[in-house]
Amino acid sequence: MKQALKIYYTSDVHGYLFPTNYADKQEKEMGLLKCIPNFQKDENTLIIDGGDMLQGSAMATYCQDHPEEGFPQAKVLNHAGYDFVTLGNHDVNYGTSYLYRYLEELDATCVCENIFDASGNESKYPWKIKTLANGLKVGIVGVVTDYINVWEKAENIQDITVNAPFAAAKQALAEIKPQVDLTICIYHGGFERDVKSGEILSKTSENVGYKICKELDFDLLLTGHQHLLIEGQFLHGTYIVQPTSNAMTYFEIHIEKEQNNMNITSSIGRPTHLPESDLLEQLRPLEMKVQSWLDRAIGKLDRDALASEKLEMALTGSPVVELIGAVQLQESNAQITVVSLANTTPGFHKDVTMRDIIASYPYTNQLITLKINGAQLKQVIDKNADYFALDEQGEIIISPTYLYPKVEHYHFDFYVGIDYVIDLCKNKGERVTELYYKGQIVQEEDEFTIALSDYRASGGGGFDTYKECEVINEGAKEIVESIVTYIESKKEIVIPHQLNYKIIHSCN
Repeated sequence: MKQALKIYYTSDVHGYLFPTNYADKQEKEMGLLKCIPNFQKDENTLIIDGGDMLQGSAMATYCQDHPEEGFPQAKVLNHAGYDFVTLGNHDVNYGTSYLYRYLEELDATCVCENIFDASGNESKYPWKIKTLANGLKVGIVGVVTDYINVWEKAENIQDITVNAPFAAAKQALAEIKPQVDLTICIYHGGFERDVKSGEILSKTSENVGYKICKELDFDLLLTGHQHLLIEGQFLHGTYIVQPTSNAMTYFEIHIEKEQNNMNITSSIGRPTHLPESDLLEQLRPLEMKVQSWLDRAIGKLDRDALASEKLEMALTGSPVVELIGAVQLQESNAQITVVSLANTTPGFHKDVTMRDIIASYPYTNQLITLKINGAQLKQVIDKNADYFALDEQGEIIISPTYLYPKVEHYHFDFYVGIDYVIDLCKNKGERVTELYYKGQIVQEEDEFTIALSDYRASGGGGFDTYKECEVINEGAKEIVESIVTYIESKKEIVIPHQLNYKIIHSCN
């Protein structure tokens, strides 16, 4: 008997429900509300999400600040008829109590095998078996990258334990496989190797999708986290897909099983139109509140501080960086501060609105102050130079490792408060050829206070040196809040010029 299963799969929606990126008011080809009208569900269909639903968009931020608004994400998922979700690393950014309230409003079942209670004895969201109307038994396992333990504030995950996803998936597969006809792993994580060539892309354990395919035998692996579009294909016998972020794509997957034969195909779905339903009318008042909140005037700058192209900013600096750097120095009273920009950073207009701030700094980061010595400072600046590469003609480019398998411009840092020169013609570890603080050469034993995001302070982006540094102040306010307070503090903010560095890339 032939049995068929259809799956609609989304991941990394990041709270983008309406077709807007909130940087402006132009309608975009994005947003979950434009995807769900395409979902044609019947009794042999599953709708699944791969995590990172609660954080990201301006609407998500607004709802966290205004708990009376509830969870519009849950309303949309319930309306669309989602069956299963797993959790993403950003779903705990506001703490587990916030996550639990969201899951209570959600009709879908959460599966996340490697999230245990605080004792570490029992999975909070274990695997499930779904029997379709046609009799097909589907085993569904969820796992999330355990780099939550590296990135997340301890207080946000104090009542859970995040174990290694591979071991959890392996154990779950052993338990579930004898009971079902088809096995699915929903993994909020990506691939540590190129899925075509097998080339190693990352030596960390943040992403282990390739290892899962090579060493386990799930029939289907639904991935995310990297925001990288990976079309449906087989990898070591497991069929894999990965959609892009912000509901710009989704997957429609068709599976036919007849005795021991299984056929899997998929197609990429894209947003088309908004639903004609009461759901839209329910959500429009909230969307109008969000737009009004974004248009709220914050203050005035002496000039526009708009962003330019990424490579240009990395080479020459930017008034966006200067402004955020001034905020962080004032907030922390540190001698040096580290500024990291998002992948998309439009910058600030002269008349600053909340839209400028949220669009330019979309993170939930707090500011941490560390004690760092001269040798460590030189190490992190040299590591930061990995962002650059020289092409065959000797022209400077952004290193491909920052563009694939995931775009990671946010792993390039600007150092405010010091003067330095990086020579890309030198070997790694020797690229910082000049380093000064207030006109004095920085010696290895010199000590400084340095303020940076809690994400970077945790070693995020491969900056392990920071984990060796003593914590001076853990901060309390989010950086976004500090930016608002700083701009509101004066009638007009004069953007300072405190960035002073040079990148040498001519090797002739």
